[in-house]
Amino acid sequence: MKKDFAGWLLAAGVLGLGAAALTFGRPVQNRPAASVLTAGPRASVAARWRTRTDSLKRGETLAAAFQRAGIAPDDAMRAVLAASALDPRKVPAGLEITTTANVDSVAPSEIVLKLSVDRLVRLSRSASNEWLQKEEKMAWTTDTVAVAGVVRSTLVGAIEAGAHTFPQKVRTELAYALADILEYRVDLSRDLQPGDSVHVLLERQRTASGLIRPGQILAARLHVDGRPIETVQFAGQTTKSSYFDGEGKSMRAAFLRAPLAFRRISSVFGMRKHPILGTLRRHAGTDYAASAGTPVRALGNGVVIYAGWKSGFGNTVEIRHNNGMVTRYGHLRAFGSGIRRGVSVAISNTIGFVGMTGLATAPHLHFEILINGQQRDSRVALRNMSGEPMAPGDRSAFSVVKTRLFASLDAHLAAPATRGMNALLPGTGATIDGVPEGNR
Repeated sequence: MKKDFAGWLLAAGVLGLGAAALTFGRPVQNRPAASVLTAGPRASVAARWRTRTDSLKRGETLAAAFQRAGIAPDDAMRAVLAASALDPRKVPAGLEITTTANVDSVAPSEIVLKLSVDRLVRLSRSASNEWLQKEEKMAWTTDTVAVAGVVRSTLVGAIEAGAHTFPQKVRTELAYALADILEYRVDLSRDLQPGDSVHVLLERQRTASGLIRPGQILAARLHVDGRPIETVQFAGQTTKSSYFDGEGKSMRAAFLRAPLAFRRISSVFGMRKHPILGTLRRHAGTDYAASAGTPVRALGNGVVIYAGWKSGFGNTVEIRHNNGMVTRYGHLRAFGSGIRRGVSVAISNTIGFVGMTGLATAPHLHFEILINGQQRDSRVALRNMSGEPMAPGDRSAFSVVKTRLFASLDAHLAAPATRGMNALLPGTGATIDGVPEGNR
């Protein structure tokens, strides 16, 4: 009796296969030989099923993958033709394929292709033994949440601590999305200090199965060394959707604040002992530690005035910008494609790759700013550079949106403390709380 009851429970758990196939929260591991025997809830009409999950191998066709699952060659081709929602010539290796078959039949009666985290193609046999396609998409719902974090060492760490109810991958995605918005205003590897704070209002997208992904960042407020930095997403009558600071100026300025997109700083502007020469000398620049081969970006639009070997700097590129400022990039492993003297470059263009040429003991980028031939601390030289202001006709609407978004952000952050739950604890990150979309 116990054995029959256990079998019935197992059967009941998997007859809902059609519904369960849309549960994408945990990717199924590649297990070519895995099988599960199931049966329906009623023993008199019960059917036992065998499921098999595999993935498309590199260089393999869909038809070949179907054949490995027990489908005859001609039948496999008919299944491929029935899957009109995808181009079989462009199906990527690793595509997850789940087949279902009655244990009394060799050939599967259903094929499920997982095209993305929220999109499936289901192929089922009809009564006439033809393959019928059905495309299924996961429905996402959107609400608004707030994230608050305290910097211990990096922005990523602050977001990861603050967004503790988000999955790890989502926290990292959020941190880098915010970094992309801020990269014209903050050098995230140098400007942030322990104790600085970051508050973010963003959309959160969820599915019924529990998947979570970040939506658009709506507003953010940072306190960097006591200085507030605000950004708001806004679209007006004549202003395209973009991010603006609290004064209505574009977050995109004429210069990036750092030449590397992902970086870790190893020293700052000032005096230091040279690692090879052993002498104390003024280190007029910034060393960004990064993996060899990391792309180095032009800080702004300009013209290359030097590309070659320069003494202790090794392979070096120098760019003169429109305002007369010169930026220098040293210790490069190689130059970017087409980079030579006289070539014009645009902001963010790859002008070289991190290396350790010249007097360097490990891969890193040596970066300098020169004004009138004199080296300057980039934090000082770039501090007052901001983006273009929005059209005057949109300023009034922007002011309304900014006020509403930051009021919503403040309400989100205050609510948990006033309710006595999930209160923000100093130095521990923070809390997330939902807000009706109409209050955004």
